[in-house]
This record gives sequence, structure tokens and C-alpha cells, in this order.
Amino acid sequence: MIGLYILGAMLLFGAFKVLRGVYYIRKAKRLEAEIAVIEGRTEATNAETAAVKAERKAEKAAAVVALGFVAEADLDTENPAPVPPGRTAALEAVRSGDWEAGAAYIEAAGKDWQERMERVRPLAEAAAEDDAWLLAWRAARPSDPTAALVDADTAIMVAWNVRGSQSGSRTTQEQFRLFRDLLVKAQAVAHEAQRLADPADPTPYIVEQPIGQGLGYSHERYRELWAQIVERDPKVLWSHVSGLQYWCMKWRGSHELALAFARESAAAGAPGDLLSLLPLIAYFEQETHEDDLAAETFFKEPDVIAAVDAALLDLAAAGDDHPGTARIRHMLAYLLFWQDRDEQAVEQFRHIDGYIGALPWSYAGSPKSRYLYARDWAVGVTTPGLEP
Repeated sequence: MIGLYILGAMLLFGAFKVLRGVYYIRKAKRLEAEIAVIEGRTEATNAETAAVKAERKAEKAAAVVALGFVAEADLDTENPAPVPPGRTAALEAVRSGDWEAGAAYIEAAGKDWQERMERVRPLAEAAAEDDAWLLAWRAARPSDPTAALVDADTAIMVAWNVRGSQSGSRTTQEQFRLFRDLLVKAQAVAHEAQRLADPADPTPYIVEQPIGQGLGYSHERYRELWAQIVERDPKVLWSHVSGLQYWCMKWRGSHELALAFARESAAAGAPGDLLSLLPLIAYFEQETHEDDLAAETFFKEPDVIAAVDAALLDLAAAGDDHPGTARIRHMLAYLLFWQDRDEQAVEQFRHIDGYIGALPWSYAGSPKSRYLYARDWAVGVTTPGLEP
């Protein structure tokens, strides 16, 4: 009899556990259902919020375009400024095989070494894609210093195209190997261009700068190369910008060395030489490299503000004929935006608008997004009735 009582108690206890388990399972399911409903509502709310934000963004973009600024779809991400007609004609000519037109285009720069580099580089980029016309030029004029210069810069472009623009961690060992092999060959061509050049011409030494950067010239060797350049012309903006890249932390130097070089360059320039661009780039490179630096505070530090002020004065003295004008305007627009000097930023945006193939936009994963965010914010702040 007692055994039956015990058995019955055990059965009741088991039934209770089963029922209790069913209760909690059902309760859990109800909770899951309630959570799903809440999440569904949240997703719907988020979607609605995103839609509202997208609509407002589109409305603001349309309002900015109505004020005379360029629409997103029409932004040129390849060039920092409108391409001169003479350059377009020269590129069309060499691509059709007329190397003599290309030679004449470069030689027309005379001894304006900055302009000479401005003309050499686009032709080298074209030859990096198809060098048939360049090979014909070199065969026809084997001792032509201009042909040798373009050949050297083309070899450098090919090497850097193989390496790509990704960081070292995202570049394969095979890319690095080919990159180095090609730079060694480019170095030989650059040295040949130096032998053929006018002794006063710094450009064949300038084209060696990215070779030294890529091959890792020692600081002593790079300074020797730099001495060859500044001995011939100490104020070629192209050479200073290229030199700063070597001294950056991401290549062969440090933030301190880069900034020291940039300040030395700026101090060497007279008003209108635009060498004040160098500190702007140095500060930008530092902020880009360091994850713990916030643009909204770093670019407001007194030294950066002073560098921007100096660049504004330099730009005013240069005028729009200097080939570096567009590049300094791009950097100024960006830094003025971060310094909350929006009216001055908008002034720069009006000059550069439409062409964003330059620092700082080109360092972004989406150059258009970076540019539009800064431009449209500055325009919004300074335009009555238009919110940022």
C-alpha cells in the first residue's frame, strides 16, 4: 500500500515537472514572439528613420546644387582641376602614335620645372597603358633627354600600378617582388635621363624620388638625392610634395621628420610659391595615420590653424596661374571645414568644385562621400534657411 502511495507521488511529481517544463517552453516562446515583434517594430522604425534621412539628404543635395554647386554624379574623381586643352590634345596625339606632338608639348614648358613635371606625368600615365608611341620616340631620338625623362616616369608608373594603392598588409608578396624588380629597372632609366639632361634640369632627379621611396633609400642616400634637386631648383613644388611622402611614417620616416621637412620647405618659399602646402599635407598625413586622433580636435590645434592661415596668405600671393593652386585649395577647403571656418571653406569649394582628384578626398574609400559631406555641411551652415 505504501509502495502505491510512493509510486503515485512520483507520477504526480513527474507530471508536475512536465507541465512546468511545458509552461516555461510556452513562456519562452511567448517571450521570443514578443521580442520578434519588438525587433520588427525597431527594424521598421530604423527603416523609416533611414528613409527620412535619405529623403532629407536628397533634398539638401538638390538645394546645394541649386546654389550652383556640382551634383554628385558629375564630380570628376581623376583630376584636381579642369584639364588644360593643350594636355587633352597632346594625349590624343600620342595615343594615335604622334609622339612628336607629345615631345613638343613637354618642351614648351621650357625651364619652368614644375610645369615640365605637370606635363610629363600625364604622358607617362598614358604610356604605362600603351607605350608604342614612346618606344617609337626613343628609337627615333635615342639621346633625347625629354624622351628619357618620360621613359623613366613611365617605368615608375608601371611599378606603382603593379604594387597598387593598398596598405602593405593588403599587398601580396608577389606584388612587392614585382614592384621592387620594376623599380630597379626604372632606376637605371632615371639615371640615364640624368646623364642626358641639361645640367640645370632637376626633373630627372625628381622622378627618382618615388624610386627612393619604394626601394627604401637610406636617409643619407635620400638626402643626397634631395641635394641634387634643390641645387638645381629649390622651389619646385612637385619635388617637395614627393619628398614629404618619403619622410612620412607610412614610408621611410616619422611624423616628426615629415613635419620638420614640411616646415623647412614652407620656410624656404617666398609668398606665392605655395610651399605652405607642405605643412597642411604633413598634418593631414599624421591625422590619417593615427587612429586616436580626431579630426574635429586635431585640426583645431594652434599649429594647424597657423599653417592654414599661412597657406591662405601664400595662395593670395600666388594667383590662379600657379599649377599648384588647385591642390592647395583642396587641402584648405578640408581643413577650414574641420576648423569651423565655414565661410572660408565655401570660398575654396567654389573654386575647386567639380574636380576632386586630389588630397584629401583621394585618400577616402569613397572620395565623393568625403567631399560632399564637407562641402554640403559648409554650404548648409553659411546659407540662410539651409541646415547643415
